Amino acid sequence: MIMVKVFKTDVLYAEMVKAIIPDILRQVPDLKITFDLEDEDKIMRIEGDSFKAEDILFCLKKQGHSCIELPIDLNLIG
Repeated sequence: MIMVKVFKTDVLYAEMVKAIIPDILRQVPDLKITFDLEDEDKIMRIEGDSFKAEDILFCLKKQGHSCIELPIDLNLIG
C-alpha cells in the first residue's frame, strides 16, 4: 500500500531541496518526494511503499533543517 506523509519544513530554497532529496533517497530509496516552497509552511510531500516519518525527520535534522509531520484527514480529500 502506498503511504503519503506531509511535513511542514523550514526549507527556503531550491538549492536546499537538491541536497535534501538525494540524502533521503540514500536512507529510504524508491520514494517520490516533492516540495512546495511557495506554500507558507514549505510543504514536503513523500509517497512510498513503506517508510518511517522518523527516518525523514532525521535526514532533515542532520542537514540543519526542522520538519514536522502534519496529520492528513483522508475524509477531507475527494
